[in-house]
Order: sequence, then structure tokens, then C-alpha cells
Amino acid sequence: MTGKRRRKFSVFIILAAVLISAVLLADSAVRTLYPLKYSELVQKYSEQYDLDPYLVFAIIKAESSFRHTAVSRKNARGLMQITEGTGKWSADSIGLKDYTADMLFDPETNINIGCWYLARLYYEFGDTDLVLAAYNAGSGNVSRWLKNKELSPSGETLDKIPFRETEKYLKKVRNNYLIYKKLYGNMF
Repeated sequence: MTGKRRRKFSVFIILAAVLISAVLLADSAVRTLYPLKYSELVQKYSEQYDLDPYLVFAIIKAESSFRHTAVSRKNARGLMQITEGTGKWSADSIGLKDYTADMLFDPETNINIGCWYLARLYYEFGDTDLVLAAYNAGSGNVSRWLKNKELSPSGETLDKIPFRETEKYLKKVRNNYLIYKKLYGNMF
């Protein structure tokens, strides 16, 4: 190999190493923004309630950004932002003993209840977009929207969502889900 070829080859190797490092650094930075915190709990309750764990991660990211002490304006609590009423109903349904609303700050209790509730919504609506809309706006609202021909001509899917917050929520969770799937592939 001549000196000129050797220099070109060296430059190529250096550029390839820089490019690979940049890609790995970018991937690492994105993984920091989209972590798999509480993965054992998410996996456990996703399996128990037959849910896609990446969807659960996407919801937690959208709801609380993984802050187990998060409280919303409507007093929804914890990682999956469960309201007191939903928490009580869910705890009774799954047989949680001595339940109190403060238990919603416990990651295991919150993920258990959140996953049970998602499974319940899947049983009711069967469609992920409807489940997410109901998780955000309430199942009563989604049921009413499905009966409204302007919002749901088919009565089975929503062509329009009248709550801007819910429409934004669906986009956010869908985006989070796609990122989780791309970053972590078939890890679960």
C-alpha cells in the first residue's frame, strides 16, 4: 500500500469511527430520554394483563415521564396518573387489601392498577386508539363519541376527537410507542 493510499485508508477509518461514535452517542442520548425504568414491573403486569410492554412504557412516559410522585391538576397520581376513583375501583376489582389513594405513588401498585385498567379498556373497546382515548378522556366520553355520527360514522372508530387534549395525547403516546419499539426492538 502506498503512502497516499495508507493516508486515505486512515482517514476513512477515522471518519468511520467518528460516525459510529456519533450514532452510538445519539442512540444513548435518546435512550436516556426514553428509559426502561421499572422494566421488571412493566414486564410483570404487561404479561399478567396481556399488554404490549412498549405501550405501557409509552403511556408512563406521556403521563408522568417516569416520576412516581407526579400529581396532575385533576389529582391523578403516580407513574400512570391514576385518579383516586379509578384507583379505588381497580383496587377493589383486583383484590388489593387495605387500599388507600397514597398507594398510587408506589410504582408497583400504580403499574398494576394502570395495566389492569388498560386491559379493562381493551375488553370494552378492543382498539388501541379507543383505549388510549378512554384512558385520557374516560370511557364514558369515548362511548358517547362512538354514538355520534359526526365523530364516528362507523360507530367503531373515531374520525374526530372533540377534546384537543385527548387528540394530542394519542399522538404523543403513539410517537412514544414508535420510539420505544425502534430503540429497544424485541427486548420483551
